[in-house]
Amino acid sequence: MLGMAAAVLFLIAFLINAAEIDTNDIFSATNVMLLGLTLLALHVAGVGTSWRAGRSRR
Repeated sequence: MLGMAAAVLFLIAFLINAAEIDTNDIFSATNVMLLGLTLLALHVAGVGTSWRAGRSRR
């Protein structure tokens, strides 16, 4: 799920950059891209997955 959210943020950052939209400093293409990279890193690290180590179903 975090990977899909990262892809959406990358798309938004690309559109802001490609259309040369002037935004404020908080919502710049670079900041949106960095948020996407953060979500992608969390996805790769396994945050938000349903797998729980050490638990078994009985």
